[in-house]
Amino acid sequence: QVQLVESGGGLVQAGGSLRLSCAASGRTFSRYVMGWFRQAPGKEREFVAAMWWSGSNTHYADSVRARFTISRDNAKNTVYLQMNSLKPEDTAVYYCAAKVADGTVLRGFEYPYWGQGTQVTVSS
Repeated sequence: QVQLVESGGGLVQAGGSLRLSCAASGRTFSRYVMGWFRQAPGKEREFVAAMWWSGSNTHYADSVRARFTISRDNAKNTVYLQMNSLKPEDTAVYYCAAKVADGTVLRGFEYPYWGQGTQVTVSS
């Protein structure tokens, strides 16, 4: 059974940084894409970033490109989201998700596996 457990959220001032972690277990993820999504209060869930577990392909939403970096540690089966230059509009619950690496990575409904989410709050 696939398990994704996020950690690392918290409260930070605008301009600050946070690193989110997603510990994955339950299967070999070499053929998977790992994605980060977020959902702010009253808004729809949106794509943030994705990384193919094999290779170095990554994809970012325009709103976070150049500020956020997705990476992985194969030995720890963990995916990270380094968030720099945080803005109040980055405030949301951030979710880690996993899917087999086929098709688009942007659409949340294509991801069958999700973590419980971690809250990120950026104060102005």
